[in-house]
Amino acid sequence: MTLVTAFAAVGACGSDADSAAPSATGPHGAHAGGSSAPPQPVRAGERFLDLKMAEAYTPTPPEGGGSDEYRCQLIDPGLTRTAFLTGTQFAPENVAIAHHAIVYAVPPGGAPAVREQDAKTPGIGWQCFGGTGVAGAQVEEGDAAWVDTWAPGATETLLDQDAGHKLEPGSLVVLQIHYNLLATDGKPTGSDRSAVRLRLTDGTPRTRELETWSLDAPTDLPCAAGESGPLCDRAASITDVTKRFGPEVGDMADDQVEECNPGGAPKPGDTQTCDHEVEAPATLFAGFGHMHMLGRAMKVELNPGTPNAEVVLDVPQFDFDNQRLMKLPSPVEIGPGDTLRVTCTHDAGLRKLLPQLRKLPPRYVVWGDGTSDEMCIGIMTVSPRKS
Repeated sequence: MTLVTAFAAVGACGSDADSAAPSATGPHGAHAGGSSAPPQPVRAGERFLDLKMAEAYTPTPPEGGGSDEYRCQLIDPGLTRTAFLTGTQFAPENVAIAHHAIVYAVPPGGAPAVREQDAKTPGIGWQCFGGTGVAGAQVEEGDAAWVDTWAPGATETLLDQDAGHKLEPGSLVVLQIHYNLLATDGKPTGSDRSAVRLRLTDGTPRTRELETWSLDAPTDLPCAAGESGPLCDRAASITDVTKRFGPEVGDMADDQVEECNPGGAPKPGDTQTCDHEVEAPATLFAGFGHMHMLGRAMKVELNPGTPNAEVVLDVPQFDFDNQRLMKLPSPVEIGPGDTLRVTCTHDAGLRKLLPQLRKLPPRYVVWGDGTSDEMCIGIMTVSPRKS
């Protein structure tokens, strides 16, 4: 077992004897991040790899970064043979400041860039708004894969099928943790020493490879009636997002409008949609919706407006503290010519009801990495299949 730069191996097991999951403790602040669900035991052919941050980290948002920091950390699972990641369980120690976490798998070809980034950055890990933060190992460049997500209330969701995210020998894992300091008034007064459990198996000739599809839509939520201020202007709000998180994140608002409505203008309002065309045959197994604290509802539809229309993910009452991956009642086959539409509804009126947002100036809410910004993502677990 390999000791890593930011994470230390706690233990590995292949039976139920040591199957207690890492625990989540800490004060309830902006949300409740822990889960009361009992840990699920290791299954036949699986083994656990438990890792914990080698030391506590105190998040420090960058200059102009408001109350948010995204911190990436390297995990080396020490693989000498191909394995499949069939489940992960992230356990935030300090749930008052942990907003969400994403697990990325980096293939051997991208590992040197990740190791170089980790080595040249003082302290634990590195800042990483918008992805892994490593040139040559970005998700959008195809070198790293988004394999799992933790958000408040999430538990480990295991598929019944023989399926997992494939990890070649020499692969690395990057854990991105979004820290938000609204509960501490933007001050780095709380530290965190989180843990993560990887569930691994060697697989079989029939094991299906999993992918994560991120289906997003714009957020163009104007200030509520009776609200006013400089950030109620869309352009000013985008400038503010860019100042806090950089141009890559700042450009998202306009990029999404162009992607979802080519040549069109933003459509200010509570509800936004985007159609995503399916390019290759695949099987949908599970999904969940991710928004921030102004989210009201979201859904993902297959082929809307046609006789074969089907809702594959429905969250009629979005709960920030219950963002759980949900298995579909039965797998859904999709292929070229199909459309997946994601729809999100936000509510600017919630800003006056939430203590952690009530003290912030009103804003025209666009896509942004901060808890006071918004997102709209239907996150689907799929497996490619031969046509």
